[in-house]
Amino acid sequence: MYAITGITGQVGGRLARELLGAGVPLRAVLRDRAKAAPWAARGCEVAVAAMDDALALRAAFGGAEAVFVLLPPVFDPTPGFAETRAAVAALVEALQAAAPARVVALSTIGAQAAPENLLTQLQLMERGLAALSLPVAFLRAAWFIENSAHDLEAARLDGAMNSFLQPLDRPVAMVSTADVARHAAQLLRQTWSGRRIVELEGPSRVSPNQLAAALGRALQREVGAHAVPRAEWDAMFRAQGMANPGPRMRM
Repeated sequence: MYAITGITGQVGGRLARELLGAGVPLRAVLRDRAKAAPWAARGCEVAVAAMDDALALRAAFGGAEAVFVLLPPVFDPTPGFAETRAAVAALVEALQAAAPARVVALSTIGAQAAPENLLTQLQLMERGLAALSLPVAFLRAAWFIENSAHDLEAARLDGAMNSFLQPLDRPVAMVSTADVARHAAQLLRQTWSGRRIVELEGPSRVSPNQLAAALGRALQREVGAHAVPRAEWDAMFRAQGMANPGPRMRM
């Protein structure tokens, strides 16, 4: 039995389908029971647990051979990342008590960066889980190519793709969520001791200019990448409702 958190998201959902297709029994760990029905219909056990509820997580992980950990994304964190620290503390307590044979945690390339930024949340997770007396693997994935879906509407309507990744001709490590899920499934079925770090990116790096060109081909129109000036980021993010845009900007 494997326990999967984040099963309603892109990576967690793809991972679950990959494992179910291989005949692996799963326990879906969800924060909202209302979202459990599709996974129960697929044959998953269901456990309800918030990611900062150590007791509920301990029960959700109990008896599992392997656990997949995916922190809920927090794009507008409070200063000091209080939300993430609470979730990490609960995860550490629950995993240590449940003692699965191994843990695979989805992290990110750049989690090791020293300047505080949005990815620091994954660094905090890595530090917390690394202290466990369990085999733990951190799957550090590159930028999700699926993030480009947010640019489709503007590209279709205006022929423009606004980019915070700059300069526009600089290739960036990217990967698909399908490949992340596939590698996570492989890791969950492996055995090892201690801590592992696995960095994952696609076969070639992609620049914003190349992304814009690809969108143009898909939409059959000219699409150009536009670098959003750094001086405009703070006001832009705050206008979108963010209270603490600094970590996102530094990411």
